[in-house]
Amino acid sequence: MGAEKKWLFTLFSVVFLSVFLLLLYSISAFTSKPFPSAIRHGAHYPPAFAYYITGGRGDNNRIFRLLLAVYHPRNRYLLHLGADATDAERLSLLSDLKSVPAVNAFGNVDVLGKVDRLSDNGASKIAATLHAVSILLKLDRTWNWFVELSALDYPLITQDDLSHVFASVNKSVNFIDHTSDLAWKESQRIKPIVVDPALYLARRTQLFTATEKRPTPDAFKVFTGSPWTVLSRSFLEYCIFGWDNLPRILLMYFNNVILSEECYFHTVICNAPEFTNTTVNGDLRYMIWDSPPKMEPHFLTVADFDQMAQSGAAFARQFKRDDPVLDMVDREILKRGRFRVTPGAWCSSHGSWWTDPCSEWDDVNVVKAGPQAKKLDETITNFLDDLNSQTNQCK
Repeated sequence: MGAEKKWLFTLFSVVFLSVFLLLLYSISAFTSKPFPSAIRHGAHYPPAFAYYITGGRGDNNRIFRLLLAVYHPRNRYLLHLGADATDAERLSLLSDLKSVPAVNAFGNVDVLGKVDRLSDNGASKIAATLHAVSILLKLDRTWNWFVELSALDYPLITQDDLSHVFASVNKSVNFIDHTSDLAWKESQRIKPIVVDPALYLARRTQLFTATEKRPTPDAFKVFTGSPWTVLSRSFLEYCIFGWDNLPRILLMYFNNVILSEECYFHTVICNAPEFTNTTVNGDLRYMIWDSPPKMEPHFLTVADFDQMAQSGAAFARQFKRDDPVLDMVDREILKRGRFRVTPGAWCSSHGSWWTDPCSEWDDVNVVKAGPQAKKLDETITNFLDDLNSQTNQCK
């Protein structure tokens, strides 16, 4: 009899557990939201951002992680996995995207299908960025600012924080680090004539450099600065549609300049009278450079976390793959679980170790600022003070 009682107890336990799990599944299926809430735009709603996220061979997981970190239903995303990536990596990225409930419901993430080859220092990068802007404008013209990130970048604030702070910023403002003091760049970057073979060759090769140099332009003033920017939609529409010929003239010129992504937008905006007074001289990035600076900033580590978190920057660069400091940012700043989007006011599910808080949602037009918003707001306020005084614009 003892053996029979144990057998019956085991049977009843299994049945009870099965019924309990079935009940949980039924409740979840009943309460889940298969349709997205309405996304509204305008003066009374938070701003939206268009993200262009790039990476190369082996970066599919990093791109996916970065997307989750900066995801919000109100934004638009275009992912660019370089031509050197494998088909397996592309399929893996697409599979990962399909696993995110919000991405499936809101349909605001696209992956660039036909990608062009890029040279590290050539004009093909500018061509790719302009291509991305064109696609994002065609897909959705309700976003307000364009942000380009690479697989080496990571956010230091939530999208709720970013939208909350930018809600008080004039939508024509452009955050672009710039200067006309070319210094050594004039002789080493501006005067040399280069050709980017990625624009016309299927295989990747080094830039071709001419033996002759050309004089510094006097028909326009050359500006240079950080390639990492936050640009307004109105300015980028000007660059794409160009109701005067300046954007095209400068594109032709910078086609033969080394690292043209450090000059093109900077020179266009500072030579276009209607946009000159929209520039904020900063890129909203946290980076640590050598002195004098090298080609790339230091890789950030756990030792840099405290200073990075207090910096008031929106994004940081650069990080090694799966560095522990990224887990610290997820845990301490973004409050993001592994393989989950950064939670915001739009998420309505009660999160746990087995439930994604953003698998269900309420009104996506509501944002709630967190503690990092105050730091970013101070940074933005200081930049806008410079903008209003016009002491640090296009000089």
